[in-house]
Amino acid sequence: MSVLIVILALAFLMYVAYKGHSVILFAPIAALLAVFLTNPRLVAPMFSQVFMVKMVDFIKLYFPVFMLGAIFGKVIELSGFSKSIVAAVIKLIGRQRAILAIVLVCAVLTYGGVSLFVVVFAVYPFAAELFRAGDIPKRLIPGTIALGAFSFTMDSMPGTPQIQNIIPSTFFQTNTWSAPILGVVGSLFILVVGVTYLEYCRKKALKNNEGYGKNLLNEPANFEHGKLANPLIAVLPLFVVGIGNLIFTRMIPLSYGKEFIFALSGKNISVDVSKLTAIWAVEAALILGILCVIVFAFRPVMRHFADGSKAAVSGALLASLNTASEYGFGGVIAAMPGFMVVAAGLQHIPNPLINEAITVTTLAGITGSASGGLSIALATMSNHFIELAHTMNIPMDVLHRVAAMASGGMDTLPHNGAVITLLAVTGLSHKQAYKDVFAITCIKTLAVFFVIGFYFTTGLY
Repeated sequence: MSVLIVILALAFLMYVAYKGHSVILFAPIAALLAVFLTNPRLVAPMFSQVFMVKMVDFIKLYFPVFMLGAIFGKVIELSGFSKSIVAAVIKLIGRQRAILAIVLVCAVLTYGGVSLFVVVFAVYPFAAELFRAGDIPKRLIPGTIALGAFSFTMDSMPGTPQIQNIIPSTFFQTNTWSAPILGVVGSLFILVVGVTYLEYCRKKALKNNEGYGKNLLNEPANFEHGKLANPLIAVLPLFVVGIGNLIFTRMIPLSYGKEFIFALSGKNISVDVSKLTAIWAVEAALILGILCVIVFAFRPVMRHFADGSKAAVSGALLASLNTASEYGFGGVIAAMPGFMVVAAGLQHIPNPLINEAITVTTLAGITGSASGGLSIALATMSNHFIELAHTMNIPMDVLHRVAAMASGGMDTLPHNGAVITLLAVTGLSHKQAYKDVFAITCIKTLAVFFVIGFYFTTGLY
């Protein structure tokens, strides 16, 4: 019965999200419904001490990233830099390769360490301009961004600095470059199959004369300020953000150490810098990126900055609250007895790699979070995976890569915070665009088992 309650809550939230209802409203309802059916007396305590605490913790950490990312995307739009880059890309590779161009831009940013959420805000203006110029349906933008930012550079490519590739290292005593051959093989599988699928959708839409679409929401404003910037200058802010992120990631620990203590009102305040370095680095890099745009395009940006920044902040508030509500929902569900039953039941799969892959992707799907499902799975079952792996002489590096890739499998179900943010930013609904995001989700999930088969067939990792 406890498992059915978890499934019921999850199905309910996915249904209302797909129907376009507010996740901010229905995430707590779905979570507390599960609590009520388990133990009605716990509804109020779980809401105050689990759901709201998780939600507020997420906002405390990530709202500045959402806001700065939204403003960065807005100034890129207002400056005309997005139009300049799109014009250069069309001239270089042609309108018909717009999908591949956006996937590669997302991949470069993500692999450079830029947050997935920031990539959504930063790349959307480019994608909208490029798809509109190529008369490609706007509904394909979420699937394209998901392929570039939420898949192979998030957890498959060796060395990626995203959190999904960092978490396994603490459990298996490995590093982010673990199993490089498997990582590259998995990345190529996702990239090739994903782009092939999206190109099929584009050609089908072209055959049906579908076009970009009309009466759409959240469309980037048309640039009306004369001559476009040089493409090299237009792309410079993206490099500033990526390179700045790498530099600040190294500088912050050197400046503050792992822990920083300062006095405030006569009390010593301790800050765990190791947990905040990535966030501080992204925030600082985004500020540099925004300033870079303003320096090179002061007049066009300032002309509409007041209204543009208001719209950006409003979008950031909605996106962050949506994702925070999902985070709160995942926290409540992870505390349910049914969730523990599911986690325990998955331990009976004999092959350690298949066991790990199914466990991680299942828990990521239930919680709606790749990092959340991965953390829970490894915290409760990593010792079990290690024991099984030792009996079959499977290196810890392979466990690391499979765990990381599996976290980016079924995590992007309809209730996933990143998916909801992506749809909100692009002004599309689940009904309009989620089908293609789900296709990428299936490709990502299939890639994990492809990599496992590759390892057992060749022994290479």
